[in-house]
Amino acid sequence: MTSPATLSAADQATDPTRWSARLWGMLITLCIVLFLDGLDVSMIGVALPSIGAELDMSTSTLQWLVSGYVLGYGGLLLLGGRTADLLGRRKVFLIALAVFAVASLVGGLVSDPALLIVTRFVKGLAAAFTAPTGLSIITTTFAEGKARNKALSIYTVFGAGGYSMGLLFGGLMTGVGWRWTFLLPVPIALAALVAAFVLVPKDGKAEEGGHDLLGAVLSTAGMLLLVYTVVTAPEVGWASARTIGSFVGVLALFAAFVLTEQRVAHPLVRLGILRKVSLVRASLAIIAVAGSYFSWQFIVTLYMQDSLGWSPLKLAMALLPVGIMVVGSAFFSDKLIDRFGTGPVIAVTLSVMAVGYLLFLRLDTAPDYLTMLLPAILLIGIGWVGFPAINVQATSGIDDEEQGLAAGVLQTSMQVGAAIVLAVTTAIVTSGGHLAGATPQQMLDTYRPGLEFAAGVTIVGALVALTVFLPRRTKQRAQAPVAEERVLEPVG
Repeated sequence: MTSPATLSAADQATDPTRWSARLWGMLITLCIVLFLDGLDVSMIGVALPSIGAELDMSTSTLQWLVSGYVLGYGGLLLLGGRTADLLGRRKVFLIALAVFAVASLVGGLVSDPALLIVTRFVKGLAAAFTAPTGLSIITTTFAEGKARNKALSIYTVFGAGGYSMGLLFGGLMTGVGWRWTFLLPVPIALAALVAAFVLVPKDGKAEEGGHDLLGAVLSTAGMLLLVYTVVTAPEVGWASARTIGSFVGVLALFAAFVLTEQRVAHPLVRLGILRKVSLVRASLAIIAVAGSYFSWQFIVTLYMQDSLGWSPLKLAMALLPVGIMVVGSAFFSDKLIDRFGTGPVIAVTLSVMAVGYLLFLRLDTAPDYLTMLLPAILLIGIGWVGFPAINVQATSGIDDEEQGLAAGVLQTSMQVGAAIVLAVTTAIVTSGGHLAGATPQQMLDTYRPGLEFAAGVTIVGALVALTVFLPRRTKQRAQAPVAEERVLEPVG
């Protein structure tokens, strides 16, 4: 099969952003798959109350439908990119996309909560391979400069658009039946699979090297056990032998992971990269943004639908402004970074997001959307405007050969951090007990500590940004001109 890059060579000689129909087709196919990743993250959130009601799933069990996906995604994200380099990008992309489609189909058919959670975890694993592989196909097909920047901008918009449209489609599909939130991606994934088979160029000579499969297994097992321990601790007791033993197991798994990374020939993560202060700070910032938002949306979805009787579509429309702001930020965030630098953008957006959460704590049993909810939702949405700046901050000062590793560490921090924050939020909520037949006010009192914790996570992130990023304004401005060359990872 002829490479799309070869087909567009004549066009790129005169205009690097003028591409052939085949090249456009390949790019749009990769974008659609990323769109599905974003769609899946937000669409399932709207359906949680309906799933819980039909399958009799508790709050602590429901959170696994979110955590299972993000842990599968974050746990093997770095391995996914490495596998594509070793086995071939096209091959890995096609296999992972097929797995995603099958898992979506199975998830829409099963009625056992455990099997449903397994399908979510498998979909996360598949996304951990399609996302970095699709990105690497783009960066190796489009020449560095205007062509690649244009391709990555389009790619970013599709990822953000998937998250935004997921809210709307989640409301519409749940209105028909929650199973359609699982089944909707199936035909889209299959169509993308056929298109990718035709349009993505055949793999050339694969890189030499090896996998760090043991490191991937240890890290993923450690994260799964950590979330499980935190979620079940309120039920069995924080001081129980089971909880303490689980935490010991978590420490043992992570210690084994560190030892493995120090000794294996091809480590999953070169631990020395964690000495990069900019990467660590960016990782903390993205944990604050994603962790607080996923936890907040989880609680809001359950309360608004179960206690206040909102329809899935009404909830989706209420939260849609956040998705719109995520999409819109892709068009102007680079200008903000160029003008102010990454530090100020991150600090301001995180601070505004924290104010939004605090404002949302005014929530009562009969909230007025325009005066009470919308102002808080808009302020919370501004937190995502700083997302591209966090990506730029993470890759600033990183050697070219480790740009992909830095981006992978950041995305792993986002997914895993969100899962852990959500697990703690769920533990806080369930510690208040389950009130059978509780009034909306009683349920709000149960959920409020979780909302306060989500706000606290963002406040801590904002304080870190304000005290660490802002004094480095001069340095950040000096780095700003390279912002357009950095990879801006989309949400989910």
